[in-house]
Amino acid sequence: MSALKRRDNKNRILQRGESQRKDGRYTYKYVDALGKTRYVYAWKLLSTDRTPKGKRDDLSLREKERIIQRDLYDGIDTQGSKMTLCQLYAKKNAQRPNVKQNTLNGRKYLMQALEDDILGSRSIDSIKPSDAREWAIRMKEKGFSYKTISNYKRSLKASFYMAIEDDYVRKNPFDFKLSEVIEDDSEPKVALSEEQEQALLDFMAHDNVYRKYYDDVLILLKTGLRISELCGLTKKDLDFENHAISVNHQLLKDKDGYYIDEPKTKSGIRKVPMSDETEQAFQRVLKRKQKSNIKEIDGYRNFLFLNTSGSPVHKQMYETILKRMVQKYNKTHEVKLPKITPHTLRHTFCTRLAQKNMNPKNLQYIMGHSNIMLTLNLYAHSSEIGANREMRSMIA
Repeated sequence: MSALKRRDNKNRILQRGESQRKDGRYTYKYVDALGKTRYVYAWKLLSTDRTPKGKRDDLSLREKERIIQRDLYDGIDTQGSKMTLCQLYAKKNAQRPNVKQNTLNGRKYLMQALEDDILGSRSIDSIKPSDAREWAIRMKEKGFSYKTISNYKRSLKASFYMAIEDDYVRKNPFDFKLSEVIEDDSEPKVALSEEQEQALLDFMAHDNVYRKYYDDVLILLKTGLRISELCGLTKKDLDFENHAISVNHQLLKDKDGYYIDEPKTKSGIRKVPMSDETEQAFQRVLKRKQKSNIKEIDGYRNFLFLNTSGSPVHKQMYETILKRMVQKYNKTHEVKLPKITPHTLRHTFCTRLAQKNMNPKNLQYIMGHSNIMLTLNLYAHSSEIGANREMRSMIA
């Protein structure tokens, strides 16, 4: 005589592992890939069943069973797939703990953004490409820049690739083209023309407020240093005998104060040549009668560039100085200057040498570019500028 089949309250036969509780809820019992007993629940046995009044609509038990069986067959870790996006991102970061302070800060900001968004608490197996795209739209609406969203998306995409390797999920919901979801409104990098560069320096040289920053700007224009590399320079980094600047650290500042970090990339450790004009500017900087109110920062002292209170000048300060200086210039000049940031000055230096056909590998070294394509892209841009200028002069 065959064993009696278990049935639900609608007299339907229940399969192995299935049961129904007194409150009407269905349960499926199974053993995961690690040999542990697990349970899933549903208010419907079949997809065609109605969800009981007052209960949240969800997949039916049989639908959940098919997903579980497929995951078990494919070796998917069904428990790992239930971790939240925040937990996945934390797990990814734990794989590479020894990173620079700047990177740690960036991780903290992204984690905060995830915790503030509904996606952060979602299980990773429930996140679809449409969810990821909607996240990008929400980030834009919250005021995040395209570049920041792009960086965050890249980090989350890498986190999901780790999840795929660990058999938590099958697909990567962040594998989409961001520019097809939100508009790339990033301002393109624009170098100053030779006329704009000279106008800027002439204005600074004769302005009562901004002439004290003349040498700082000149050095940036003639060396291509990153602004945090300039801020970190000390007396011992200058080698006048060999006409070179030793770049092996940068000075940064966050809400906790100043700190020293390694250059942006390994290629950032370099010797940057000094022209005669640059050496003269540094000599003038050394003659400034400035007294530092900070004795030492992470083992470094005698910083060259200080503000009026004796503290080292930092990136944000130079950004403000340049912004206000351009505003003042444009109020009294018919031909306006464009927006200028410290990076504009670095970009101008690099573009100028590319226009003069400097060997790309040498320019890559001077700039501290980790990827030669960053340097070669400037040559393509410079060729366009040069062709335009040459043609206009020939047909004038």
